Amino acid sequence: MSKSLKLAAALVAAAVLAGCAQTAEQKPAAPAAAAQPAGQKFTAQLSGAQEVPPVPGSAAGSADVTYNPSTKILTWKVSMTGLSGEAQAAHFHGPAGPGQNAGVMLPLAPKGMKLGNPIQGSAELKDDVAKALQAGQLYINIHTAANPNGELRGQVVPAK
Repeated sequence: MSKSLKLAAALVAAAVLAGCAQTAEQKPAAPAAAAQPAGQKFTAQLSGAQEVPPVPGSAAGSADVTYNPSTKILTWKVSMTGLSGEAQAAHFHGPAGPGQNAGVMLPLAPKGMKLGNPIQGSAELKDDVAKALQAGQLYINIHTAANPNGELRGQVVPAK
């Protein structure tokens, strides 16, 4: 190949590469992921007095709960103080209003998992659990060895 042909090929290659670099720099940024709705905010104030029957003591707790209806994802953070011992289990129960007992609808942590403080988690809700939540028919129950039926309870209600 002649010297001038090699030079021309090198110039063409350089121009192509320069064009690619310029094109890459000029590409618009990828669109940001569509913002997820903030979700519906709920809260619960937990006490032994809300248990059925009531449990005496100074234990207390609170929960912040968020539900995104478009994804059906529920997230929670439950904090407790003054329990008689370590939390052994924690669940969302329902459907039931204040003063009524009901079965477990959703555990706050997998069975057998040591519960921390706070208890945090998330789950995709089945339709019956979502319906109970939005109707004010879910409550959180924290169980201890001294109070296996529940030491703390709080109705999940829309946050103000």
